[in-house]
Amino acid sequence: MLTFTQKVLSVVRKIPKGKTMTYGDVAKRAGSSGAARVVGNIMKNNFLLDVPCHRVIPAGSGKTLTIKNVGEYNRGGPKAKLALLISE
Repeated sequence: MLTFTQKVLSVVRKIPKGKTMTYGDVAKRAGSSGAARVVGNIMKNNFLLDVPCHRVIPAGSGKTLTIKNVGEYNRGGPKAKLALLISE
């Protein structure tokens, strides 16, 4: 049986280039719709190169992503996260 963390990582691995999901969407797909903050914590501590955690964004980000609304990123902060998303 997979742990919630394993389920979250599996969901995030499947987010295609150029697409994003919210922390809440990832939590729901991993089987716990109320665990958006837990997903955020998992992403914060994720350093696996095959898990594109930059594709997970806050629910209130809207259609136009900026440094202020893209959320944190443990590999260079919001600026690096936004640059990765734009490059995709």
